[in-house]
Amino acid sequence: METGGTDTTLYARLGGEPGVSKLLMDFYGNVLSDPLLAPFFENVAMEKLISMQKELFSSVLGGPHTYSGKPLKEVHAGRGITLTHFQHFREHLLTTLKDAGLHADDIHDVVRKVTAMKKEVLS
Repeated sequence: METGGTDTTLYARLGGEPGVSKLLMDFYGNVLSDPLLAPFFENVAMEKLISMQKELFSSVLGGPHTYSGKPLKEVHAGRGITLTHFQHFREHLLTTLKDAGLHADDIHDVVRKVTAMKKEVLS
């Protein structure tokens, strides 16, 4: 899936809605297999979470959808998420993007955009 370049949005370079959906499914498969992160998702409606993540990724990566969920700070407040948790989450994202065969520049851009949300996520 190596594309790279700046002709299109990052969302489009990731494959648009089908590509982002697949990436998120693969990503959360990895996250849920991580014993450090899995407990955060024990009572989470994953279908709704994935739907919100699709919106969030679309809005952050130049896609056609607007994020309609609660502010990230509110959603993550009081959950005890530490920098270590965030780093594990980010590493799973990096691995998922690499495994998908994305261009290195696109991988860097996605990880940079997710990392920019760190303050909103950490408790």
